[in-house]
Amino acid sequence: MSASMASPSPNGFWAQAAADPGRTVLIAPDGEEWTAARLHAACNRLVHGLRAAGLERGDAFAVVLPNGVELFTAYLAAAQAGFYLVPVNHHLVGPEIAWIVGDSEAKALIAHERFADAARAAADEAGLPPEHRYAVGEVPGFRPYSALLDGRPETAPENRTLGWVMNYTSGTTGRPRGIRRPLSGKPPEETPLGGFLGIFGIRPFDGNVHLVCSPLYHTAVLQFAGAALHIGHQVVLMDKWTPAEMLRLIDTYRCTHTHMVPTQFHRLLALPEEVRARYDVSSMRHAIHGAAPCPDHVKRAMIDWWGSCVEEYYAASEGGGAFATAEDWLKKPGTVGRAWPISELAVFDDDGNRLPPGELGTVYLKMTTGGFRYHKDEGKTRKNRIGDFFTVGDLGHLDEDGYLFLRDRKIDMIISGGVNIYPAEIEAALLAHPAVADAAAFGIPHDEWGEQVKAVVEPADGYPAAPALAEAILAHCAERLAGYKRPRSVEFIAVMPRDPNGKLYKRRLRDPYWTGRRGPG
Repeated sequence: MSASMASPSPNGFWAQAAADPGRTVLIAPDGEEWTAARLHAACNRLVHGLRAAGLERGDAFAVVLPNGVELFTAYLAAAQAGFYLVPVNHHLVGPEIAWIVGDSEAKALIAHERFADAARAAADEAGLPPEHRYAVGEVPGFRPYSALLDGRPETAPENRTLGWVMNYTSGTTGRPRGIRRPLSGKPPEETPLGGFLGIFGIRPFDGNVHLVCSPLYHTAVLQFAGAALHIGHQVVLMDKWTPAEMLRLIDTYRCTHTHMVPTQFHRLLALPEEVRARYDVSSMRHAIHGAAPCPDHVKRAMIDWWGSCVEEYYAASEGGGAFATAEDWLKKPGTVGRAWPISELAVFDDDGNRLPPGELGTVYLKMTTGGFRYHKDEGKTRKNRIGDFFTVGDLGHLDEDGYLFLRDRKIDMIISGGVNIYPAEIEAALLAHPAVADAAAFGIPHDEWGEQVKAVVEPADGYPAAPALAEAILAHCAERLAGYKRPRSVEFIAVMPRDPNGKLYKRRLRDPYWTGRRGPG
C-alpha cells in the first residue's frame, strides 16, 4: 500500500486509481492481475463506446456474462455514466432473457460465447438491433466486444453521474420484475459507494481481500464485490465454484472476506479431512452467508472449522436487512440477526397490525436510505406494503432484544390437518443424515389432511438411491421430528434444482403434484 492509500478515500475506485494506478485491484479467474490503471482505462473506454452506440443517462444495458473482468468493467462503466446495468442470470433460457432485455428497455446486450444460443435467441425475440449486440468471443450475429472499446479514449468521460444496478427478482411466481432506484444525478464521488460493508464491520483498505465465489449477476454478490473494490480491497474472482478451489484461493491470496450460501458450507464440510487440512483459512475475517436458510448443525460445524468469521445476514434485493455475528448466533441459535443501522424490521399479522416480540407473523423491512419501485409494475410496487415497509413473504418473529428468527416463506408453509408445518425444520433434519447431500420438503395433496409432507433427496456420493436408503432416512426423521412433521415418503433426485446462489426452485419439485388441483399457495 502506498502512502497515498494509507487512509480511506471517500471517493471510491476512480480516486484510488488516480492516486495509486499501479496497485493490483482485481485477480481474474484465470489468475491474470489487473492494476487500477488498467481497469480504470477499460471502464472509461466502455463508457465512451456505449455512448457512441447511443446510450444516454438513464438508459439500461444488459449483460449475460460469467464472473470476469468484462462484468466488473460494465459495473464500473454504468456507475460513472448514469446507466442502469442489468445483470442477467446466465442459467436462464432465451425467452426468459428476452423478457428481461425487453422489459428493461436495454439499449445494448453484451453476452459471452458460453451462452451464445440463449443470448442470440433472446436478442432476436426482444427485437434488439444487430448493431447493439456485442459478444465476448464468437456469437453469430453479434459484433465483437472489442468494437465497443477499440479506438475509444482511456480518459474519463464528461458529465459523469452515478448509475445503478437494476436487478430482476427471481420470479418464482410470475414474471421477474426489475428493481429500479431513482438516479441522483450527482457525480459518483458524492456517494459513499463502499459504505455498505461497514454494516458488517468490514473496514476500508486494512489489508482486506474479497473473494467472489458466487455469480455476480446475484444482487448481493455484485453489491459486496463492488463495495469492496470501492473501499480499497483487492477482489479475487472465481468463475466456476468448487470447494477445494475456494480453499486454495483463500490460502493463496490470503482472502479476508466473502459472500457465501449454505449449500457451499455443506459441500465444503463434505471434503475429506486431508483436503480441508491442506489449506490455511486463518486469514478469513468475514465469511458472510445469506440467500437461503442454514441448518444449525451446518452452521456449528463451519464455526468449529473457520471460527468467528462465520456471519449471517437476511435481506431482500429490494433493500433492508438484518445481520448476526457468530457470537450473536451462538448466543441465540437460529437468529438471522438484528436490523442494519440503515434498516428497520417489523412483524405484522394478516390484518396489518404490528405484532409484539415473540409472535409469529409476516416479516417486513424498510430502508432509511431511499425507496424503490418495480419497473413497469406499479401494482406490484404498491402490493405487500404497509406504509414504507415491504415484505417478500417470509414468516418470522422478533425477540425482546430485536433479533429476528425466520420460519419459512408463507408460500412454502405446509398446512396438514389445519396445522402449520415449516419445511426448513424438516430439511435441517434430512440434511443431518450422512447419505443426504441436499434435501427439500414440501406439501403434496392429501384427500383427508389437505396436504402431507413429501421429501426429495439428492443422495451423497457413494449412496445409491434405493428403497433401503429411503427407509433409513424416514427412520432417521422419526427420531428427530414429531409425527405430524415427518415426511411420508422420500423420492431421490440426481441434482437438486438450485441456482448457483443456493436458491432452491421448490416449485419445480412441488408443482407436478398439484397439476389440476388448487395449489398450496
